[in-house]
Amino acid sequence: MINLKLTRRAMMAAAAAVVALGAPAMAEDKTLDSLHFLIPGGAGGGWDGTARGTGEALTKAGIVGTASYENMSGGGGGKAIGFMIENAESQHGTLMVNSTPIVIRSLTGVFPYNFRDLTMVAGTIGDYAAFVVGKDSPINSMGDLIAAYKANPRKTAIGGGSVPGGMDHLVAAMVMKAAGEDPTAVKYIPYDAGGMAMAALLSGEIAALSTGFSEAVDLANAGEVKIIGVTSGDRVSAYADAPTMTEQGIEAEFVNWRGFFAAPGLSDERLAVYQNTLSKMYDTPEWEAVRERNGWVNIHNSGPDFVSFLEEQEKVIGDLMSELGFR
Repeated sequence: MINLKLTRRAMMAAAAAVVALGAPAMAEDKTLDSLHFLIPGGAGGGWDGTARGTGEALTKAGIVGTASYENMSGGGGGKAIGFMIENAESQHGTLMVNSTPIVIRSLTGVFPYNFRDLTMVAGTIGDYAAFVVGKDSPINSMGDLIAAYKANPRKTAIGGGSVPGGMDHLVAAMVMKAAGEDPTAVKYIPYDAGGMAMAALLSGEIAALSTGFSEAVDLANAGEVKIIGVTSGDRVSAYADAPTMTEQGIEAEFVNWRGFFAAPGLSDERLAVYQNTLSKMYDTPEWEAVRERNGWVNIHNSGPDFVSFLEEQEKVIGDLMSELGFR
């Protein structure tokens, strides 16, 4: 079984939302007047949804006054990361959302830097991966997709919102390998974030899309797609009609962590403020509503465990990428 399912302690050490904060004006309870989220991808992707969902919960709960958002696409997320690092002194009021791809892309050399070049703030959520097809597609299950792939591999393209060798590609290869197919033969077409990938799916350019479960749920609820497989161990209540890979005979599980990073050189005092702000969010009904709606898993963690988790994941993913021929 190919399994990138993280332990609870490991998952809780994650990272995923970009928050640009001006001077942290705080009340006595250390709530913030404002948060600015920097998002390293386009609208409609998992990073975008995580940042906006987090901002929604924080503002509705009264933990922060206002939240703003900035999408900075480019380089599979590398443009925003480079901007944070290269302009560190002026970015100490900014938090950036990121996730598993920051580990993957540094391993493949796509990025000239890695998570150690940033300040780790806190992990926030986990999001399973999913395969979806268009609402009118003749494919209704993973079995159908595998059969189409066997019949004509080159015409059964799988798309994703990440660069070749990135997370969506890695998940697609992992699932195909678990299904008994050659993972290196999969025709993968990359798009800049989930929105463009979904457009390609609906136009018929790709047969299936490898994406985050929360993104898939929104599209399925809108009647635009069918979810044919989820990389969770059990069905997820946010969309219980979606079958798991395991129940379809494909032993593959995966969860993508997301959390917050800040620019290098952030002061301990400001880091503590950001961590305290996020910590308060988890006890609010506003956050639970956002989490349940998206099918996310709570994986909140702050401090040294975050670094330990990232180092552990770097090794696990590195080994898998070598096995799949991506390194």
